[in-house]
Amino acid sequence: MPGAKKYYAAAFLAIWVIIVAFFMVLNRTLDLEIFFVLSLMGFLVVAVLIDGAFSQPRYMRYIGYLIMVGVACFAYIVMNKILEILAI
Repeated sequence: MPGAKKYYAAAFLAIWVIIVAFFMVLNRTLDLEIFFVLSLMGFLVVAVLIDGAFSQPRYMRYIGYLIMVGVACFAYIVMNKILEILAI
C-alpha cells in the first residue's frame, strides 16, 4: 500500500494525543498550553518519521507550514511564560 505511511502517522498522532489527554485528566492538570506543546512534540516526531530521504511528497510541504505555525505558537507561549516570571 503506497500511502500507508500517512495513515500510520495519523493513527500514531491520534493515539499520542489521546494518551496525553488521558494523563492530563488523570493528573487533574488540564492546561491547554501543556497539551499544545506535547501534541506539537508528537507531531514533530511524526513529521520526521514520514519524511522521505530522496523524494518529498506534496503533503510534506503543507506539514512544513503547519510546523512553522506550531513553532511560532510555541515561541508565543514561551515568551508569555518568561514575562510571567519576570513580572513577579
